[in-house]
Amino acid sequence: MYRQVDDFLTEWSNASIGTIQVLKAVTDEKLEQSIVEGHSTLGWLGWHLAGAIGYFSYLAGLQVPMLRQEDPVPTTAAEIVAVYEKAANSVKEEVAKLSNEDLLEEVKGFDGPIARGALLRTLLNHQTHHRGQMTVLLRQAGLQVPGVMGPTKEMQK
Repeated sequence: MYRQVDDFLTEWSNASIGTIQVLKAVTDEKLEQSIVEGHSTLGWLGWHLAGAIGYFSYLAGLQVPMLRQEDPVPTTAAEIVAVYEKAANSVKEEVAKLSNEDLLEEVKGFDGPIARGALLRTLLNHQTHHRGQMTVLLRQAGLQVPGVMGPTKEMQK
């Protein structure tokens, strides 16, 4: 759980940069890459990350643009990157307006009331989870896997 606004902002900045690296590694031709047919694709996962920011922010009481559930996954990777970047920057701007005390305030969570700082931790964990799924799919698709948290095997050659 975050108790200091600056702690969240530092982690969010680093995490969103890493997510942008992963999103930019996706090509239009590989948006439909999935581990097996019927599972989440690179395009769906990227769009889900962009959209989830708005929903988590809504629960946290932040004014961040939200995607509608009926919005289809874009046909270009660049559009996913642009929407994600806008949402990620909006989170930074909105959280920067909060006080440390605001992080302790209870807000609506998925399973009931939750401290705003805990919900923001869940947002970051959620993003990390799906970003990891995307790196597996990038490798499966034959695309370069960025070294988000250190060098990848391909970078060590």
